[in-house]
Amino acid sequence: MIVQRRVVTAVLAATALLLTAGCSADGGGSPNGSGSATSPGAARATETAAAAKGSVKVLRTVAEGLKTPWGLAPLPGGGLLVSSRDEGTITRIDEKTGRKTELGKVSGVSPAGEGGLLGIALSPDYASDHMIYAYFTSASDNRIVRMLYDGQKPAGEQLGAPDTVFRGIPKGIIHNGGRIAFGPDGMLYAGTGESGNRGLAQDKKSLGGKILRLTPEGEPAPGNPFPGSPVYSYGHRNVQGLAWDSRQRLFASEFGQDTWDELNAIKPGDNYGWPEAEGRSSQAGFHNPIAQWHTDDASPSGIAHVDGVIWMAGLKGKRLWRIPLRGTEAAAAPQAFLTGEYGRLRTVVAAGGDKMWLVTSNTDGRGTPKKGDDRVLEVEVK
Repeated sequence: MIVQRRVVTAVLAATALLLTAGCSADGGGSPNGSGSATSPGAARATETAAAAKGSVKVLRTVAEGLKTPWGLAPLPGGGLLVSSRDEGTITRIDEKTGRKTELGKVSGVSPAGEGGLLGIALSPDYASDHMIYAYFTSASDNRIVRMLYDGQKPAGEQLGAPDTVFRGIPKGIIHNGGRIAFGPDGMLYAGTGESGNRGLAQDKKSLGGKILRLTPEGEPAPGNPFPGSPVYSYGHRNVQGLAWDSRQRLFASEFGQDTWDELNAIKPGDNYGWPEAEGRSSQAGFHNPIAQWHTDDASPSGIAHVDGVIWMAGLKGKRLWRIPLRGTEAAAAPQAFLTGEYGRLRTVVAAGGDKMWLVTSNTDGRGTPKKGDDRVLEVEVK
């Protein structure tokens, strides 16, 4: 009976999410200029626009000396879990003292280039099952596993053996995707890359260059746009950030090639253009981005939604972008903060209220590490 109730609940939630997402308008964005955005006048009049200008204040360094940090997952009751791409480990950080405790090493991780141990997320039933989900690059593919976390065991031995829930995502030296998150509907979403093979993004039978939507057990989620398929949206180059607003609408960031990085409002079943389109396009059939940036200014990674604003971490751009929204469109031009102050920025996660956790990425082979890099910061945003 419990299983039946959970299935019914999942189906109803999925249906509700699809109906909500189906109301999303195409994102705008002028094809000219860095951080260009749609005029807010095109958005639905019933939506309230976030303030055009905001602010960022770094409150403190929570922890430093991290090695290739990638994913971050706050624990209920306190503590932050951080994955290390190259080390293949998950570390718990006491957000009050900065003390670091290694949970253990995830077996099967094969780091190379942009691949390794990437995104992590807590099970929607974490309070009862204590499961951590992780997306990682193995010797043969990118896959999603889940592991039992037992904090009562000695440090280094707190992770159970990985249970593979989904496999077969194309891997490469570049474009492995890696961001995972459980949505408001209880389903597992994963952003993938096309692994450098451009044609995979337009192939709906391929798992590369997609956003996937799965049950917690790794099956195609009920209500997906292509029956029997885990594919939720396609035509992506390398999805790096996932976040939802208060109306359960999904947003995603992705790397461009040489011209335009993108922030997109995700509508189930839509085609986001790659490789035929990079950034905004006049070609029919492609869903245009909400906003776009020159690749030197962004190379976007993690995103978070806070009070009507998308916050986007920039790697090559070495800055934190603020994108105010009205519905699924930009309400004003994006605003940059912390430019160059902390180097490459990898992950940003809402911390409740007007606070966020921000993870730097200067030890990933493309940054210039300084003493104490990399770190987790607590920031206040408006």
